[in-house]
Amino acid sequence: MNQADVVALLLRLVLGVVMIAHGLNHWRGGGRIAGTARWFTGLGLTHGTLQAWLSVLTEAGTGVLLLAGLLTPLACAGVISAMLVAGLLAHRSNGFFVFAEGYEYVLTLAVVSLALAALGPGSASLDDMAGLDLDGWTGAGLALGVAVSATVGLLATFWRPRSAPAPVPGPEPLDQEAS
Repeated sequence: MNQADVVALLLRLVLGVVMIAHGLNHWRGGGRIAGTARWFTGLGLTHGTLQAWLSVLTEAGTGVLLLAGLLTPLACAGVISAMLVAGLLAHRSNGFFVFAEGYEYVLTLAVVSLALAALGPGSASLDDMAGLDLDGWTGAGLALGVAVSATVGLLATFWRPRSAPAPVPGPEPLDQEAS
């Protein structure tokens, strides 16, 4: 195993565990599925319960694929897409820093996933054992293309941004010229 293989393995293992934990937290954490569904609905996504289960399956599923090193560019696409949705809907308006609920964390996970797709899964992977050679520009392009397409598809299908509240009727402004 060379240095790049070790780096790919470390990235896959850490990112895989993080994504599994993140997905399971949406399912079994504090608010469970009902709480996750309410949160997604509050972000403007329709069918909150469906969204909650899809997030569990996507995040935990990509984590398992990453641990195994199986279909690595597609697993990376799943992470990138989940982080794009989270970044756009939940974190973008809060600025950069994670301690203020900003997009720092989701940006880092997405970029690490894109880098892993370019690097490839390494020799300690099911992809390598199966002879799947999707790394470099091919792996990165596949991961980014699938991620952006999935994100656009999800938002176009399920996101209905909240409209601005209607203005509260009040007294008419004084006509300054009539005074």
